[in-house]
Amino acid sequence: MRASSHERSWFFPPLKAHLLYPETMSSGTTNALANATSPYLRSAMHQPIEWHEWGAEAFERAHREDKPILLDVGAVWCHWCHVMDRESYENAETAELINHFFVAIKVDRDERPDVDTRYQAAVSAISGQGGWPLTAFLTPDGKPFFGGTYFPPEDRYGRPSFSRVIQTMATAFRDRRDEVLESAGSIMQAIEFNESFSGRSGDIGMPLVEKLAGSMLKQFDPQHGGFGSQPKFPHPAALDFLIDLSTRPGEIAQLSRTAAGITLQKMARGGMRDHLGGGFHRYSVDERWVVPHFEKMAYDNATLLRTYVHGFQSFVDQEFAQTARETMRWMDIVLSDRQNGGFYGSQDADLNLDDDGDYFTWTRDEAAAVLTPEELAVAELHFDIGEIGDMHHNPARNVLHVKLSLDDIARRIGISVIDAEHLLKTATEKLRIAREQRPTPFVDKTIYTGWNGLCISAYFEAGRALMEPDACAFAVHSLDRILEQAWSAETGLAHVVNASPTRVAGVLDDYAFVGLACLDAWEATGRRSYLDTAESIANRLLERFHDKTSGGFFDTETTDQPQLGALSARRKPLQDAPTPAGNSAAAILLLRLADWTGRQELRQVAIETLETFAGIVEHFGLYAATFGLSLMHLLTPPVQVVIVGDDEIADELEATALARYAVNKSIIRLRRNQLNNLPSSLAETVPNLPTGTSVALICGEGRCLPPVHDPEALVVALNEAL
Repeated sequence: MRASSHERSWFFPPLKAHLLYPETMSSGTTNALANATSPYLRSAMHQPIEWHEWGAEAFERAHREDKPILLDVGAVWCHWCHVMDRESYENAETAELINHFFVAIKVDRDERPDVDTRYQAAVSAISGQGGWPLTAFLTPDGKPFFGGTYFPPEDRYGRPSFSRVIQTMATAFRDRRDEVLESAGSIMQAIEFNESFSGRSGDIGMPLVEKLAGSMLKQFDPQHGGFGSQPKFPHPAALDFLIDLSTRPGEIAQLSRTAAGITLQKMARGGMRDHLGGGFHRYSVDERWVVPHFEKMAYDNATLLRTYVHGFQSFVDQEFAQTARETMRWMDIVLSDRQNGGFYGSQDADLNLDDDGDYFTWTRDEAAAVLTPEELAVAELHFDIGEIGDMHHNPARNVLHVKLSLDDIARRIGISVIDAEHLLKTATEKLRIAREQRPTPFVDKTIYTGWNGLCISAYFEAGRALMEPDACAFAVHSLDRILEQAWSAETGLAHVVNASPTRVAGVLDDYAFVGLACLDAWEATGRRSYLDTAESIANRLLERFHDKTSGGFFDTETTDQPQLGALSARRKPLQDAPTPAGNSAAAILLLRLADWTGRQELRQVAIETLETFAGIVEHFGLYAATFGLSLMHLLTPPVQVVIVGDDEIADELEATALARYAVNKSIIRLRRNQLNNLPSSLAETVPNLPTGTSVALICGEGRCLPPVHDPEALVVALNEAL
């Protein structure tokens, strides 16, 4: 990779490494990361680096010793982070250089997204790229003056060796301090400029919706599905946006339906989906969705679960429903604390650095060893299992993906479709059981508050639409744990549940996602306490995150306390990357709350938030899909379907109401004894209902239509309302 001009300017002859320092730790000792709560940080506790966690102690030492800071940001699921750990941070000579010339700080990007996003912006400004591992060199104040991602132990890949970079940066800080400080100042300005949006500079209306949709559709790949070329990410918010548009009037509806439907189908049949265990890997390295990066993230699976549910609701495609159910099954088995509630953070891709998804892939011989010849004949055609596979590190290994349909397979080998279906079912089960005997990739059991908000919302939506009551029950169980252990009206939300002894303050995403999960709980259960908690979370959001001068929300709380390093830069996240953007999600939270509570000041803040970004958002295109969803929520009248009753008729009415996804539609299920505890805005509009029969009412904007008692009448009324 060719270095940028800024990058090249630093590579003058390096400091001679003529000294080795006896104070370097031996491999038998541990560093300060032994006390960390993060599994990623603890994995580095035996490294000979004198690592610090992010905090005042490290910065005070850097000032005291007048040393620059080496910042490493990574994650437990990040393959190349572990590669760099092994190649460089576990190397004694490299460690001695770092310990002598730098104060070293290691950060878990999942635990500290506020730190990661700012230094990602810095490295992007320096080198034009980002990602993990993120390697940054900072002044003692924490201002970045150089950085990159992965650096190899020797010069290769067009990149300088890490030891040469270390020595060059040490020399620069010692001998060219003025240039270092000037560079650090300009990079900090770049971070702040990159996230600055001055005032409301654009109109919000349907033309902006059409521009966003048009931008997405221009990138649609009609052959393979998805957007753009390789690598391909799933972009669930963009798919939700297109699914919503696909059922509304207008010329763009059919284009949206085609793009969303083809993409959902291709992803469900590709190698990014785990066809044995369920769930989705993070992204595909190729445009055909065949070879993934094999780590599985809570946020990807939560948002994709919701999207496949939405696809099923609007397109009535059973393949989408099955994909959603299998995703939930994987989350149930692997990613859930079934006893205490809550969802874990991620599952790793690999067992060690010498494999690349070997747990998830198969050689033909491995498949033949567990299947009968008849089962293999079907499985190898369906899943494209061949002697030559898909993986570069081992060409014999195959990523399971759907190549041929059962109809094609039946014709090709001369059996009935029913027999082919039976053989595929037994083969898939045998492969799954055999895979479970392999050593399993590591699961990070950290409970991240915001990601749990996404998972909980997804389980409520899936449980209701797919008629899986256990999913709703676990969503309630998990939300109760989050609210009990991570929420306090006095101190707000924590970013990590039970991350003692150090509490990590919640960020904007945490508040928006958990607030929305509380609204989903209110609608699924009718329990007023969840609506009240959502309102309390929104009040804290407005008090501590809202920019009352220029509009929008900062990603971290406003505080009078001095902030370390680049945390002093204020950010207003607009881009889905990859979780829904905090400002857009916050706008949806406020709009939904205003619909239920009648608090029009919440709606006004949401409008101002959207106006703040309206002048620039179309340039984000595909990455502003959550903004598009929030805009659709604003521009379309709210449709609140109130189902009252406890019998099978009420179940049928609820199932009918749940058909077709629309961002402005909400369905609440109430028992009759809950009618006495409605928010005033709803209580004033719900008429006196006859006892003994289940009913559905369509409400919104301060009025309710006459109650209906049968699903057919509800369909007609909903079609008129939406």
